[in-house]
Amino acid sequence: MKKFLVVLLSLGLIAAFCATASALDVKFSGQYYVVGTYDNNDRFVDEGKYSRASFFQRARVQTVFQVAEGLSFTTRFDALEKQWGQSDWFGDQDRTNSRRQVPKNGTPNAQENIEFERAFVTFATKLGTFDVGYQAADQWGTVFGDYENSRPRIKYTKAFGPFTLLAVYEKYFESDTSNQSSGAYVGKTDADGDNYFLAGIYNFKGGNTGLLYKYMAWHQYAVSGYKTDLHALVPYVKATLGPVYVEAEAAYVFGKKAKMDSGTDVDKSGWNAYIMAKMPVGPAYFGAQFAWVKGDGDDATKDTSGPAGGNDYKPTLVLFNVDYSSWKPNLSGTTSNVTNTMKDDPKGLQVFNVFAGYNVTPKLTFDAALSFLQYDTKKQWNSTRTAQTEIVSATIGTELDLTATYKIFDNLTYMVGGGYIWAGDAWKGTNSAAKVDNDYFLLNKLTLNF
Repeated sequence: MKKFLVVLLSLGLIAAFCATASALDVKFSGQYYVVGTYDNNDRFVDEGKYSRASFFQRARVQTVFQVAEGLSFTTRFDALEKQWGQSDWFGDQDRTNSRRQVPKNGTPNAQENIEFERAFVTFATKLGTFDVGYQAADQWGTVFGDYENSRPRIKYTKAFGPFTLLAVYEKYFESDTSNQSSGAYVGKTDADGDNYFLAGIYNFKGGNTGLLYKYMAWHQYAVSGYKTDLHALVPYVKATLGPVYVEAEAAYVFGKKAKMDSGTDVDKSGWNAYIMAKMPVGPAYFGAQFAWVKGDGDDATKDTSGPAGGNDYKPTLVLFNVDYSSWKPNLSGTTSNVTNTMKDDPKGLQVFNVFAGYNVTPKLTFDAALSFLQYDTKKQWNSTRTAQTEIVSATIGTELDLTATYKIFDNLTYMVGGGYIWAGDAWKGTNSAAKVDNDYFLLNKLTLNF
């Protein structure tokens, strides 16, 4: 009888656990990619060319726990985001085990194992929907100006018919426990960095439009004798007009870049803008786009550089390849990393791009793009805004990109491609006697989405 009761109790517990588990719906999604690259002359020099070839990869998994109707918990992590065979970590081997590792150079700049980037709860109420925790940040409107960032924030969303209201508080920097600047922040509750957002989106037939207001209270610089208080207005529109799809976005940032405790303040007033049009023609498509980020001017008391173009904006295969540039070492005395920093350059940026593609079969697609890139201005201030340097030319270069993508499975694609850059004289920097040369870039990429 005792054995029977034990078995009955066990079955009851199993049933109870199964009932609890079945009430929790878990959904997984993610991506894995591996990329092989070859870069012939990434410094764009005529003599002393430096070529490099490598593989790199990333695994990303997002999990949504649907706890109850209107209540969920979302996490996302990246795993083994690294270069194949990369051995800068302690020892001389490429290690993937889970124990803590100490890099040779003292700076952990690669994810050897797992890094959780997002964890937030979502709950719907009669007042609206709330997202609380580490979640996607720096993304609004079109892809222009966006970054694949995560940040702790509280987001409120409420729909009123075709209109959606959003309000966000975001913690940018916490001073209370920071040991930066030799502990100068510790105990300074008024030296935090915070972002505040208020936005509206209107949906209409064939598209949507929106306006974002952002207030950036970056007071973490108080230990250096100034504070930053900036405002930004960011409108966008996405619309299908007949057979043509059009999207556009602009941003105006203004306020105090440096509100000094003593001395002359530095004001901020800068623009950026982007427009893209795309039209399908049977199995093909073609289009064009233009992006502009205003450069800094000649007034030492006013920074006129516009908001950056963002790492998610990738009109070119080589110069804006943020994934590839992340794995390029910064060789002393070279400009090896500048191929992706130009979108954040105070000299601003202008991008003229035409593109086309052809779906040969449902599984095979060819794409091509031609881009002309230049800085908005040739001048740049030093860190104290007491002097300017001027580069030889604003012309960065012209890039031609060709790619072919084959769908092995619905969720698995293989892409091969290449880019050729006719280097402009901007690569000379301030040395008019320097000689530049062109560069070509080859890559292949296997991508799994699930």
